[in-house]
Amino acid sequence: MASRSVSRERYSFANLSEPLELPDLIAVQRESFEWFLNEGLAETFRDISPIKDFSEALQLELEFDPDDEDLRPPPKFTVDECKEKDMTYSAPIFVRARFMNRNTGEIKEQTVFMGDFPMMTEKGTFIINGTERV
Repeated sequence: MASRSVSRERYSFANLSEPLELPDLIAVQRESFEWFLNEGLAETFRDISPIKDFSEALQLELEFDPDDEDLRPPPKFTVDECKEKDMTYSAPIFVRARFMNRNTGEIKEQTVFMGDFPMMTEKGTFIINGTERV
């Protein structure tokens, strides 16, 4: 059995002239969460509204406008405060509820608290009970 001596060219990746730029790997998560807050929640409330009773005399409409400061106020505490005090980094979410009685023509409108919504940090994580989670 004869062995062939073939010289193979070797490549060295140890000495790159300039380092490769790292992509922002968490940009997809941040953009997705931002879309959910700015469009997804409002779209969901539009999909389920109006809610009507069986006779369609009573109707409830839920409206969420992400640009309305009254419906989406900023978080009460900073990320660092939440970590120090073992709290969840969150912001309250409100919706505008409109109750209509078609028989009497009466319309009642009120702002309703839906809950504290966990907010994503700049690093793409959430702070839950003071602990940073992915």
